[in-house]
Amino acid sequence: MRFLTVVGISFYMIVLIFIGLGMIVFSFNVLAPVDIIRLLEITQYNTNYRILLGLSGGLLIIISYSFAQLILGRFQREKTIAFATSTGEVTISLSAVEDLIRQLAFVFPEIKELKPDVIATKKGIIVHMRVVLRTEANLPELTSRLQDVTKTRIQEVLGIEEAIVIKIHIAKIITKEEKDKRRGQIEQQIPSVPYGGYTTFNK
Repeated sequence: MRFLTVVGISFYMIVLIFIGLGMIVFSFNVLAPVDIIRLLEITQYNTNYRILLGLSGGLLIIISYSFAQLILGRFQREKTIAFATSTGEVTISLSAVEDLIRQLAFVFPEIKELKPDVIATKKGIIVHMRVVLRTEANLPELTSRLQDVTKTRIQEVLGIEEAIVIKIHIAKIITKEEKDKRRGQIEQQIPSVPYGGYTTFNK
């Protein structure tokens, strides 16, 4: 698989280099239009050249298709987690795992927002978490608990034994001053009720 990847990349690199050289030669006007036409005529009227050109075109199509299938297949595998059971293979989308982790925000009252990004590698699972805290907290203790709970939750639900790495990024901490400022902005946006100071009397 690695050999095919190297061959595909090398082939595309050679093709793009030739295209680039051709564009450079054309921009400097090294070849006259008559020379280009003569080269095309030689290729057109020579059977060996036409066969070589046709084989090169077919090879280009085959390699392009195979390389695209290889990239798309690898991309699809990286979007899922697969494990084997006694009756067959099971695949789980990474988005499902991210939804599972996102629900942990309700377990921690200190967390206002949690955005996970799960990556599956050959060595295991890597979870990047972007967290917004609704209050000031002991960050080492909170992040350690969040890492332990996330790791345990993934292992319990998926039943996998691969290594799980939890990386947390605290994007924002909403302090008491920010809460008071937001509360004041909301109160200013609320329109006052006209004639609110008057009292109605029943006759």
